[in-house]
Amino acid sequence: MSKLYIVPTPIGNLDDITLRAVRVLREVDLILAEDTRTSSVLLRHLGIEKRLHAHHKFNEHATAAVVAETIAAGRTVALISDAGTPGISDPGFLLVRTCVEQGIEVETLPGATACIPALVQSGFPCDRFCFEGFLPQKKGRNKRLSELADEERTMVFYESPYRVVKCLEQFVETFGAERPVSVSRELTKKFEQTVRGTAAEVLEHFRRTEPRGEFVLVVAGRPKTGKIHKKESENEENDER
Repeated sequence: MSKLYIVPTPIGNLDDITLRAVRVLREVDLILAEDTRTSSVLLRHLGIEKRLHAHHKFNEHATAAVVAETIAAGRTVALISDAGTPGISDPGFLLVRTCVEQGIEVETLPGATACIPALVQSGFPCDRFCFEGFLPQKKGRNKRLSELADEERTMVFYESPYRVVKCLEQFVETFGAERPVSVSRELTKKFEQTVRGTAAEVLEHFRRTEPRGEFVLVVAGRPKTGKIHKKESENEENDER
């Protein structure tokens, strides 16, 4: 049956791919890749010989409709990104939306994504969290952070190594120097590392140590001090009565 498969790929360690994902990649008629050079390394590792077709942020507007037509004509297609789950800070949304609008079946496989391991190992509450992905590089960046100043849920951000220090400086300015922060880099790879501490402490670490690799920054939510003070006030009033 023709359909679009969304297939997560490893974020670093090539062994972090599911058996189901391997089967799907072997069986589909066509594989769309964000970067065919990067994805060809994975396919060679898996022993899959299949031609890859480019589908990335620079051509997805033009190719989404064509791919949907291909699937509607009876072919099965898999979409993969360079790493992780397509659509999560990677190309994928437009193609999925196009297929959904045209009544084409979409099946998303579970699998690797960088935000969840970083969130869980941060030690911050993860029953509820706010995924922000990449902040705007320039325009709107400060505004978005200001909007998050009172967010009580744990927040997760992706960031380039070239902007990690700037991002941590903005965290200090917006959330305060004492706000707990956990920064994970190179998840699942040889030099995986997580640095935890206050925003000021983590900032100082990366000022001394050049940021390298792929980064996930996790920020604790704003403490619910207002609610605590309210309860204490209510208890005091009850005691006086």
